[in-house]
Amino acid sequence: MICKVKRTIEKYNLLDGVGSLAVGVSGGADSMCLLEILSKLKDEYGIILKAVHLNHNIRGQEALRDQRAVEEFCQKLGIECLSYSVDIPALAKEMGIGEEECGRIKRYECFNDAGCDVVATAHTLSDSIETMMFNLIRGTGLKGLCGIPAKRDNIIRPLIECTRSEIESYCKDNKIDYVTDSTNLTDD
Repeated sequence: MICKVKRTIEKYNLLDGVGSLAVGVSGGADSMCLLEILSKLKDEYGIILKAVHLNHNIRGQEALRDQRAVEEFCQKLGIECLSYSVDIPALAKEMGIGEEECGRIKRYECFNDAGCDVVATAHTLSDSIETMMFNLIRGTGLKGLCGIPAKRDNIIRPLIECTRSEIESYCKDNKIDYVTDSTNLTDD
């Protein structure tokens, strides 16, 4: 898996000229795997890592559990963790937008506030295929059929050629604990 991520990094020049990297970490399998792999590669690529976690305050104690899991994992890895807490339901209402959109906007603001050269998110091949299918069903041009790019602006996606099952296997094999967001189990 590490070799696959390295091939992706090199194929798309994801870390060329990068000195510092903010990693978006929710506590789920994908982001915990990404953080762990990047922590193993940071010296090889000469990068400084910071983990960034946003508690959306949507799921009460479950969200606090996620935040603690991320903070403890970062401490174990010796990586600085920047945790933010935003009342997304209230902010979404104030802004007149949906909670999903509001959460995405605030996540990227937090990622950028970390002051790093680039931001790594844990989007996977499975996510890219899912996006492509949604776009196809909704009706799209060629751009929408391309899925999620490995790099766009200051956002990189080192796991974009890895499947969810590969990530779960990596977590199991490397004893990486992760949390499951109960909202991911609904169609809302």
